[in-house]
Amino acid sequence: MRRALDHLDSWPVEIAAAAVISAAKKTPFVTDSAGPLSVELRWASITKIVTALAVLVAYEEGVLELDEPCGPPGATVRHLLAHASGLATEGNRVICAPGRRRIYSNAGFEVLAGHLEDRSGIPFAVYLEEAVLQPLGMASTRLDGSPASGAIGPLEDLVRVAEELLSPQTISKETLREATTVAFDGLDGVLPGFGRQEPNDWGLGVELRSEKHPHWTGSLCSPSTFGHFGQAGGFIWVDPERRLACASLSNRNFGAWAALRWPKLSDAVLAEHQSTYG
Repeated sequence: MRRALDHLDSWPVEIAAAAVISAAKKTPFVTDSAGPLSVELRWASITKIVTALAVLVAYEEGVLELDEPCGPPGATVRHLLAHASGLATEGNRVICAPGRRRIYSNAGFEVLAGHLEDRSGIPFAVYLEEAVLQPLGMASTRLDGSPASGAIGPLEDLVRVAEELLSPQTISKETLREATTVAFDGLDGVLPGFGRQEPNDWGLGVELRSEKHPHWTGSLCSPSTFGHFGQAGGFIWVDPERRLACASLSNRNFGAWAALRWPKLSDAVLAEHQSTYG
């Protein structure tokens, strides 16, 4: 019988690794994996999840507040985490007032990192290391460049992120719940690679699947599924209803190949594990 992760064999990539993580027994554990788990690969925009975790740790430590001013006039830390600040994707151009549209913004996460540096007096890369990477045991992951897209690390470290999102250790369950609930409900916008979504729901640093179509997760994923994918050819999603997560990295940039194959893999994973949650 073909296992779900055998789908990787048909991917047009030189390197691909994937893992399935379950919290059906409360403590997350890897149920299956394929490909090289220790090869360091670019995370691209998956980086935003660990950057968001660092900001949320800072919030819980009292370094900053989610609703304090940050970014364009009228915007807050919460707006920036939720791609609702009005900032353009790149640069400092403001496209609209905060809270009006969902505009995916790498620039917003760079502003966030700078704001955290100012508030804490600690370089962002150091804060990220001490607040997130070290506590989660992500010894082989580093930030090489932008806090929006510069993480490099192996799949085994991305698995640590999945485990954290299933059963948080660096932040409280309450903060994770807030981060994975729609922020600024009803905002429309473009989901990169998948077109305009009405609404285009996001939480704080994570995209929410909701009822979006088309989408990079599987059709069997519950609407509460959240995660992120990266232009470098990787993704992570967590389905909190099924207590299941899937993470993958590759060495080929996102494109039509991924938009076609990622949902098939995700649906196969969910079907394979149905007995654990159904």
